[in-house]
Amino acid sequence: MRYLLYLFIAVLLFNSCKKEDDFNTSQSFSLRFSTDTILFDTIFTTIGSTTEFLLVYNDENKPVKISSIRLANGNSSLFRLNVDGTPGKIFNDIEIGKKDSLWIFIEVTIDPNNAVTPFLVTDSILFETNGKLQDVDLVAFGQNANFITPTNSIFGLQYSILPCNSVWNNSLPYVIYGYAVVDSACTLTIEEGTQIHFFQNSGLWVYRYGLLKVNGTVDNPVIFQGTRLEPGYSEIPGQWDRIWINEGDNSNQNEINHAIIKNSFIGIQAENLYSTIGNNQRKLILNNTFIRNTSGIGILARDYTIVSANTVVANSANYLIALTMGGSYEFNQCTFANYWSRSQRSTPSVYLNNYYNSTSGVQATALNQADFKNCIIYGSGSNELELDFKSGAAANHLFTYTLIKRDSNTPVGDPNHFDQVYSNQDPGFEKPSENNYELTATSFSIDKGNPAYINSVTQTDLKGNPRTNPDLGAFEKQ
Repeated sequence: MRYLLYLFIAVLLFNSCKKEDDFNTSQSFSLRFSTDTILFDTIFTTIGSTTEFLLVYNDENKPVKISSIRLANGNSSLFRLNVDGTPGKIFNDIEIGKKDSLWIFIEVTIDPNNAVTPFLVTDSILFETNGKLQDVDLVAFGQNANFITPTNSIFGLQYSILPCNSVWNNSLPYVIYGYAVVDSACTLTIEEGTQIHFFQNSGLWVYRYGLLKVNGTVDNPVIFQGTRLEPGYSEIPGQWDRIWINEGDNSNQNEINHAIIKNSFIGIQAENLYSTIGNNQRKLILNNTFIRNTSGIGILARDYTIVSANTVVANSANYLIALTMGGSYEFNQCTFANYWSRSQRSTPSVYLNNYYNSTSGVQATALNQADFKNCIIYGSGSNELELDFKSGAAANHLFTYTLIKRDSNTPVGDPNHFDQVYSNQDPGFEKPSENNYELTATSFSIDKGNPAYINSVTQTDLKGNPRTNPDLGAFEKQ
């Protein structure tokens, strides 16, 4: 019996020694990596990056022990590693089985400096195996910015009130946490080429009787987007909340010209908060603007006045535009194109109503005007226009020289509301899958507009090209 016990212990010791001796100890051995460089695209200083990964392969038939995995800059590195589930910057004696691999996750947070243009931050991951040193480069671009952080909170809403009559320019981007608030009787002016980035659930709030003036140009639009600058996030919806504009008066109107508003929950929400519903004392001029990739609604209006030309609203999980609770609206040479494909969509592109729900029931309120001239309303749904009206208030609307994707639920026979409407014709967009809504050379939309609707804004299209005999939508085929 004692002999069997000694034999069993000997076998265990032999197997243990064999396991240790079985590691690949050749100095010619090389690890294989999924890439030789981990690249982080432009990252705002103080904001952490997304997580990148590196796969480390052992292609041999023996396990290998990596004696050291470390960042070349050590503990002072701006990069961070996670090896086999353990965070750190230096790791010792990491094993990889035969024909197996190891995951390494990498992040970076960049300290601010005085640079105006993006700057380079580098490091490398060093691997020491059997006395042999290998490395993988780490490269990140940092970008300084003007950071606006919340100083107040109400009902869980984090916000900061901007200095009255602020002017934002394009010298550095603006990064907003929470809501940046334009207070009553104050104006925020945003000059051409300015880039505004919103953290998750953040937005811009133009409070009652405040004003927003966005002064982009054809060559230098103002861009509203999220804080993630990596290419994979460039067209991802729902990264921030919205631009929220409250009531003012018609003598001082909000203006957005040559802007790109993308990847939000709602692009623009323009609504009355306090004034009596139906008094029409609020106005937004929205020209030469591209709103796209909203996980909620492109433009949500509640009892507001909006005048818009050369505007594109594209790809929303719900409505592209919802004009509700009455108001007054005019859209000239606009393109509404909804090819949303990230989830099922049951709503049309364009929705109009003339009522609201209150504690005392449905209340009708006048839709004084809803004109669509030389426009395109199209998308992947069978019906892209819904008119939802109640009796008891005006429901004035006119679609003229406009292409509409519709079914039998949207009759267009009434000449008081539908004049020269083109139904269910493919508008002929270049590449809607790439957010290109310019017209092809054979597009149905070419020369279908009415020259009588050309004005000082629409005499050129969204790209600045001249119009004479107008095409439908925001782009004129050259």
